[in-house]
Amino acid sequence: MNDGFDFAFDFDLDELAPADAASEEALERFWSGDLTALSQHHTTPNGSHSFVIAHDQSATWGIPGAPQVMAIAVARDLTRFTYTLETSHHATVSFAQAWLVERGCPPEKIAKIHGGSLKPADDLTVWVERQIRESGIRYEVLDNHTSDSDPCKTWTLTRDSRAAEAPIRVFHEEWDNDAGTYTMREGAFADVGAARTWLDDRSGPLPEPPEYSDDNGAVVRARVARIALARSTGASAAPKAGHDVPSTPPAAPAQRPGQGRLM
Repeated sequence: MNDGFDFAFDFDLDELAPADAASEEALERFWSGDLTALSQHHTTPNGSHSFVIAHDQSATWGIPGAPQVMAIAVARDLTRFTYTLETSHHATVSFAQAWLVERGCPPEKIAKIHGGSLKPADDLTVWVERQIRESGIRYEVLDNHTSDSDPCKTWTLTRDSRAAEAPIRVFHEEWDNDAGTYTMREGAFADVGAARTWLDDRSGPLPEPPEYSDDNGAVVRARVARIALARSTGASAAPKAGHDVPSTPPAAPAQRPGQGRLM
């Protein structure tokens, strides 16, 4: 296997048996979906692991608000001729990336998204996405929602284990189809109730996390500035460990009748 991108993908499981019941059930769920690969990485030289991010078009016709981005992790035991298969749905690509990174995928190998029609609107969006992608187990996802009708947006409600203040964090993504861009913002709340109240009525701006405005705010601004410099000079084309990686467009929901957004 190699990292050459193909919108189709074959996990090469024909001669392998599922290692457990969960893997067998996951494969059945996998084949029941309508998936388009957005990013994938296969380990070399023996092809023991595969990591894929896909858009699950079947979710657009299911329960309203259901997440439409699927992360898929395959581990093959080529000595026992078995495999394990895990899948997980997410509202945004960045949380799907974080899930795969936790399962051993190098962040830079899954950072580039193919087939996305929208680009990050600003450097803060790029920074917030990278923060999610490399967050490890920092964020406990409590809930999420995807709206693929105007205004198109998603949100992910989380608990931040590193936050000393306002530990409930909302990551709010919104698309501007006319401009061909999207934004990702992080909001901070004292408790889940306050966060849900904001999500229900949107009566004011999304409250910034305390660390954006206190002494640590300088660190945030410096990191965003580094991303801006890397993007303007093209230095992010070949990311290295510990450096900012390129922006990752979201997996836009598949086009429905009357909608202009494309994958």
